[in-house]
Amino acid sequence: MSDKDKVFIFDTTMRDGEQSPGASMSVEEKIQISRVFDEMGIDIIEAGFPISSPGDFEAVSSISKIVKNSIPCGLSRALKKDIDACHESLQYASRFRIHTFISTSPVHMKHKLDMTKDQVLDAIKESVTYARKFTDDVEWSCEDGTRTDLDFMCKTIELAIKCGATTVNIPDTVGYSIPEEFAKTINHIKNKVPNIDKAIISAHCHNDLGLAVANSLAAVQAGARQVECTVNGIGERAGNAALEELVMALKTREDYYEGLKCGIKTGEIVKSSRLVSRMSSFVVQRNKAIVGENAFAHSSGIHQDGIIKKRETYEIMDPEDVGWGQTELPLTKHSGRAAMAMRLKHLGFKLTDDEITNVFSRFKEVGDKKKFVYDDDLGALVDGQMTKVPETWVMEYVNVTSGNQTVPTATVRLTRKNGRQTEVQQDANIGDGPVDASLKAIDRITTTKGKLMDYNIRAVSQGKDALGEVTVKVDFGGDTEWVAGRGASTDIIEASARAYLNAVNRHLNNGRKSRRRKPRQP
Repeated sequence: MSDKDKVFIFDTTMRDGEQSPGASMSVEEKIQISRVFDEMGIDIIEAGFPISSPGDFEAVSSISKIVKNSIPCGLSRALKKDIDACHESLQYASRFRIHTFISTSPVHMKHKLDMTKDQVLDAIKESVTYARKFTDDVEWSCEDGTRTDLDFMCKTIELAIKCGATTVNIPDTVGYSIPEEFAKTINHIKNKVPNIDKAIISAHCHNDLGLAVANSLAAVQAGARQVECTVNGIGERAGNAALEELVMALKTREDYYEGLKCGIKTGEIVKSSRLVSRMSSFVVQRNKAIVGENAFAHSSGIHQDGIIKKRETYEIMDPEDVGWGQTELPLTKHSGRAAMAMRLKHLGFKLTDDEITNVFSRFKEVGDKKKFVYDDDLGALVDGQMTKVPETWVMEYVNVTSGNQTVPTATVRLTRKNGRQTEVQQDANIGDGPVDASLKAIDRITTTKGKLMDYNIRAVSQGKDALGEVTVKVDFGGDTEWVAGRGASTDIIEASARAYLNAVNRHLNNGRKSRRRKPRQP
């Protein structure tokens, strides 16, 4: 494909997507995601906002070391210290992008920045020029672009390009725009910015009105050649444009978009969706386009009859083209380490020998409890490995007494390292139910006080012996965001306790970032 026919995919799952309350991901989780993204053909991976926290800096740095095909990118405000942090974290990559931004709308300039138009222009000149010293791949964004005066926007874009920006991004930061209106904005930029041919126009749309994908596609049709998106559409408030929907719209309606293509390996879409869902603890809704469980389900007799006769009667794309319907070979307790490792590789996981050993240990435990271990079971076991933070507390056992004629009681035993010694603590508590009692017992031992804000349970695979996966979001007070936790077991009480303890360990080890202290992002 020629450059003029290519639409670059800029993924911001690990930056903008992580801004969803409770979606914080560990460095190890982001590394796993970036490996899958790198292989599926994503052009630019915005790995984080390096200046915002040590965790983000480490994630960007780690990802810049391992990606081979994708271009790693870091976000910065129009400040030299931000740009320095981007460069320092990205320096390990053979090529990288610095993405700098500043607000340009009247409401943002007055109430957020307290800056005049001239001051904003000065900041653009200084920041883009400075970023260009470190790389020839500089992206500049006009935050709240869709509420910016068009003539002033064109002036800022012209200046950014003159100073060295090779990509100019138009964010619909608050999801305000309408597709026809957004297309007119892109056309206006193309016609009014004299040096626009020296840069790629990008669109970054939010979903506050449910129009993020529609606006992004309208921008592409109008001449934008980069779209910024997230897997599963996760992001702040109502989320961002969903990568899978954008990619498959371009592929399915290639006739309408006059041959425009992107380089995504679409067969990896479902795999990436499941991985992001697990790592972010955000469950994909069943009727979600492309990647939801019902996306290719047909219950109507008329539809079923049509599908049997010819698939195209009621399906506009082949489910296998996005990764559905791939052969699943369940393992058993008799399966060896090599067979399990091979299956994990097929599923897209890249683990070290030590990580495989740890997963195999849990695999054997699960294999003793159920007849078959399915792909989703393996995914849940890997999650347990990937979501580990430095474990202050390790669960030894949980035992509950419950019923309609007794007070639910839980006894929990936890261990932790104390120098060279292993400290064992055991306590019990009562609660409204066995789960509540278990969590209260954990609080007593760990001397934490968490408030359960969200609790989700799902059967990971099929059958009465299915592995149960529990995800929780816990408020530990203060001005920090909710802390996510995840646990899996064939025993749902154990899974709940493991999920809560995972959140406790994240909290105790500062494995979460404060959203209130983060600089605002587009």
